[in-house]
Amino acid sequence: MQFRDRRQAGRRLAEQLRIRQEKGALPDPVVLALPRGGVAVAQEVARALDAPLDVLVVRKIGAPFQEEFGVGAIAGDDEPLFNEGALDQLGLSRADLAETIERERAELHRREQLYRQGRPAPDLRGRTVIVVDDGLATGATARAAVRAVRRQAPERIVLAVPVGSPEASDLLRAEADDVVCLYRPVSFMAVGLWYEHFDQLTDQDVLTALHTGAAG
Repeated sequence: MQFRDRRQAGRRLAEQLRIRQEKGALPDPVVLALPRGGVAVAQEVARALDAPLDVLVVRKIGAPFQEEFGVGAIAGDDEPLFNEGALDQLGLSRADLAETIERERAELHRREQLYRQGRPAPDLRGRTVIVVDDGLATGATARAAVRAVRRQAPERIVLAVPVGSPEASDLLRAEADDVVCLYRPVSFMAVGLWYEHFDQLTDQDVLTALHTGAAG
């Protein structure tokens, strides 16, 4: 299975979520996208569920010598969430990542300020929060996102992605109340391989989606 692009993937994901909504499993929903890639997917989900769309900025902590290799993640001002197995495998200590964490925290705050433009974050208390990304590789950023949402006392957390590695999907089932993952390829490799078109989104793409997606 390969999705044409994030929007098509979002529509496919929305179909499954609509079934849950019609059964009463998603009361008072709010959709939180993990930017940038998750926003295009989440916009389709929010539209189908007639739910408000907003963002939850999470940053991956990459290995110093290979930034794409995630060894942890941060959300807001929360303490970093590390993959201890990855740290051990690479011979890294938390102190080795201090500079990386500082840099990613600064970028996280920059994006939050830009995307929100003075708007407060949505009140999640008692709501069904649907966290959406374009895929799950290691699951590090999704775990950080779900834990950040959990601290805000929602009624229910649903993690929804078009594609994910089986290992990450299973890991997140222990974190979220429900995980909707349309495709779990055994030979996963990378999220982008499961899309025909996987262009990098820009900050402007995120702002446009929020302005047209009833954020709030």
